[in-house]
Amino acid sequence: MELFCAIDILDNKVVRLARGDYHAVSVYNDDPVVQAQEFAAAGARWLHVVDLEGARSGVPTQLTTISAIGKATGLKLEVGGGVRCLLHISRLLDAGASRVVLGTGMVRDPYFAYEAVKRYGELICAGVDARDGEAAVEGWQQASGYSAEQIIRHLKDRGLRHLVYTDINRDGMQTGLDTQAYQHIARCAGFPVTASGGVSTLDDIKALAHLGSEVVEAVIVGRALYEGAFTVGEALEAIAAPVPNGARTPNHGDEGQPC
Repeated sequence: MELFCAIDILDNKVVRLARGDYHAVSVYNDDPVVQAQEFAAAGARWLHVVDLEGARSGVPTQLTTISAIGKATGLKLEVGGGVRCLLHISRLLDAGASRVVLGTGMVRDPYFAYEAVKRYGELICAGVDARDGEAAVEGWQQASGYSAEQIIRHLKDRGLRHLVYTDINRDGMQTGLDTQAYQHIARCAGFPVTASGGVSTLDDIKALAHLGSEVVEAVIVGRALYEGAFTVGEALEAIAAPVPNGARTPNHGDEGQPC
């Protein structure tokens, strides 16, 4: 399991939103590049960068910043926010993104997602953000009219093999994780998921790691790092810690609600 350190950018600052609310903003750094360098120095290998203005407007706005982060750190960058067409993907990849997340564009236009995967393959990641089971779009500001499961069931058929699943009600709240939900989502997708939203302690990270690599590919952590709940180094150690004797590592065949 990989650790993705979150850098959400709004007004050129590093922020976290509470439950996706643009009116509930906490600012953690005035310079995204400096924050990225701090994560790199602490041992991070991946950053999950979200262009919050782009997510709301439908046009990526942080190409220059993304390029600067990549050049300053050499880290792998998973980038999302406002990606609505193939040109947006091309520009983000040219700016240094290692992987591009499709959210609203994928939900609104499945053919766009198909064409993106056809052209860029493993460089494309699905982003499904759910509030009370329903997928949200337009920077989490609108309900899509589709359940998250409806969308996730079809991702593999469209060639997608990466998925960031965010529980909006937990995002930025440090309320802890629902590990059973990620088991269920991985079953629905047919491939491992990146968990996002609610990480508050090292125990949350350990619980995800214990689910196994066929359930959880990565975990995205933001506020818990910014507010000192634990460090990047401690998170990486928690991921690498061996599963205790007798601990159960679930798989797709475990009991649970069928997809």
